[in-house]
Amino acid sequence: MSMIHRTMTLDDLDWALTLAAAEGWNPGHDDAPAFLAADPEGFFVTDVDGVRAAVISVVNHDPATAFLGLYICQPAFRGRGIGYALWSHALAHAGGRTIGLDGVPDQEGNYAKSGFELAGRTSRFEGIIVGQMSEDIREATPEDTLGLAAMEAHSAGFAKDAFMARWVMPTATRKTLVLDRGGGPEGMVTVRACGVGHKIGPLVARSAGDAVTLLHAAAAHAPGGPVIVDIPDDNTDLARHCERLGMTVGFSTARMYRGPAPHPGTPHRTVATLELG
Repeated sequence: MSMIHRTMTLDDLDWALTLAAAEGWNPGHDDAPAFLAADPEGFFVTDVDGVRAAVISVVNHDPATAFLGLYICQPAFRGRGIGYALWSHALAHAGGRTIGLDGVPDQEGNYAKSGFELAGRTSRFEGIIVGQMSEDIREATPEDTLGLAAMEAHSAGFAKDAFMARWVMPTATRKTLVLDRGGGPEGMVTVRACGVGHKIGPLVARSAGDAVTLLHAAAAHAPGGPVIVDIPDDNTDLARHCERLGMTVGFSTARMYRGPAPHPGTPHRTVATLELG
């Protein structure tokens, strides 16, 4: 068996996201370019006898923090040590950084064996949200980019500058809105079309009321199908609001870190993506 680990191309990443879709992860239509911009050297694929067999990402977001995601081994190649070999290869890319991940709960034990410790949980809410725009909501502009990246970094506890610079840029299927009462952005939310419905994230707000305003504004840009939002367990206000709307929790993930865990700056936030944090 010939096994080669290599860095992904954009074509490889597009293919990896089709694997993610087949696993039910429901990626966005324009995710690949923004993901790759976060860290072009942080996406890996293993070829076995010339066939793409497994994928993973370990994205170095800032000097202290990396994030692991997209860990998939094709079924025909499982049970042969291929996935774990790629896992070990990719983790080295992070160097001495803390590494985070959002994993399914039944894999917590396996992640713990590699030094990851539980820091919290995230619930995926899905359902119909009535869109409602506010006069204080506008679309993000290029001049907002640095401020929005800083806002999201404070909320999450670590910076994702390269990723956010691309993520908040509008595409045909992705848009970022800001809450601005005249003194500049006070909150933000990104909404993007996915294989099924629209995902909202990140959402960052100063208060529970602002978070609700941003959520419904994003829903106004999500026509047809369900709206999906990943809410950390400390954001109880937004979770309760989603429950009142009749949204249901499809699954939960375990936020785990190997190394010192970052400290979120506000509970009024949602996850940008489960793949990149």
